[in-house]
This record gives sequence, structure tokens and C-alpha cells, in this order.
Amino acid sequence: MAPDCQGSVAPAVLIIASGNPAKVAEIGQMLADVGLSVKRQPEGLEIEETGSTYLENARLKASTVARLTGHWALGDDSGLEVDALGGQPGLYSARYAASDPERIARLLRELGPHPYRSASFNSAMALADPSGTIQAESQGICRGEILLTPSGEGSGYDPIFWVREAGNSYARLNPNQRLRLGSRGKAARAMAPQLRQALQLN
Repeated sequence: MAPDCQGSVAPAVLIIASGNPAKVAEIGQMLADVGLSVKRQPEGLEIEETGSTYLENARLKASTVARLTGHWALGDDSGLEVDALGGQPGLYSARYAASDPERIARLLRELGPHPYRSASFNSAMALADPSGTIQAESQGICRGEILLTPSGEGSGYDPIFWVREAGNSYARLNPNQRLRLGSRGKAARAMAPQLRQALQLN
């Protein structure tokens, strides 16, 4: 870290490889204790997700953004896997339909009244140095089941995903519960000590 114009130490910059301000804010909040200046990727940047796993997509995002910005970058990829649908929508969770309501409607329609409704949210994170080289990785899983109807307001599939440990839908979890129980929260907690070590923040 370098001193700023007042002589104090400016926090290290970490670019979140996402153009979604809500996701950037959520990850930034989850990593707040690390002591970083978290920013989102350059406006208008679109990175094609060509990986065959969440981790491969996270690596691709992190490496691309790090090379373009010259900063450390964190890539994240996640998806919902429904057991009765053979793990679908999985990697294609965000592309399952054109909007969140349509994605939820399609999933509920395809699952129907199936009694076996177990599912999991899966998240992966990858950290790249300014050259684009991956320096750390983490993953997190949140297991639960698909509700018959939405409960609460939230993005993605959050309103129809029941978190057993919380006794509530993912959409109704508070920030502390998301950090402790959520797939992205678990990945972020596993990434935090690696971030501190890689950026020499200890």
C-alpha cells in the first residue's frame, strides 16, 4: 500500500470482476474486515463465461479484469443446482430465461409438484494478481430445497430457495446469515485470509 497525498496509507484496491453493483456491494461487505478499497470492473466490459465449472468461470473473469485494469481482481461465479432436474440450471442459472421472474417461473414449471426438491447454491471465487495470474481460489455450497411458491423479495432464485439451517428463504436472510450460511458468504470467508496473505495485509 502507498501513502496518499496526506501521508496516510491508502487501502489496497481490489476490482470485483462484475458489472452488477448489487453483487459488488455484497462481496465488498463480505470482505469488509480485510481492509480493501473494493471497486467494480470497467463500465461496459462483458466477459463470456466459457468455462465448464464455476471455478473456471471465476478464474476467467478475475484474470481478464486484472490484466485490463492492472489491479488485483476477484472473479465470482455461482449457480443453482436442483437435484431432481439433474443439477440444472447450474452453470446456466443466469441464462435460464430473460428475467428473474421468468427464471423462477420456468424452474417451478419444470420441477412441478415433484416431492424431491433438494437443491444447492454453489459459488466459486478466484483471485488474480495484476498480471492476470490466479493466486487464490475458494468455493462455498449452501444446501436447501425449492419452495412451491416464492417467499420474500430478492434477486435470482433467492425467493424460492429454502435454507434449512436458517428456517427461512434465501431472500429473507440478513447479511450476517448470508455470510455464515450462504454459498457466496462461505466462499468469501474462505477467500479472506488468502487475500490478506496475497496482498500482504496481515
